[in-house]
Amino acid sequence: MKISDCHPAIAGHFPGNPVVPGVVILDEVLRAVSGFLGHPVRTTGLPSVKFSAPLAPGEEFEIVFESKGSGRAGFAVRSGTRTFAAGVLAYEVLHAG
Repeated sequence: MKISDCHPAIAGHFPGNPVVPGVVILDEVLRAVSGFLGHPVRTTGLPSVKFSAPLAPGEEFEIVFESKGSGRAGFAVRSGTRTFAAGVLAYEVLHAG
């Protein structure tokens, strides 16, 4: 996946040297976690997040998840061996009803 250089948050972050804002990266993580878990969830927190490298607009990346027990999932946003962000998110399962 990648974030287009046309994304509205890119223009002001940073002129002349654009990078994808951390909040945009986290939005992609939150959208992807339900697919990893196989059911809809509501994120209840991000107890740990670290941004370790800038992600350029248009740069390919993947999001990988790891179960951390009930209601928690670890994540990493990376390309090859380069990690842009990693952390843990807390969630609750949404039940139909």
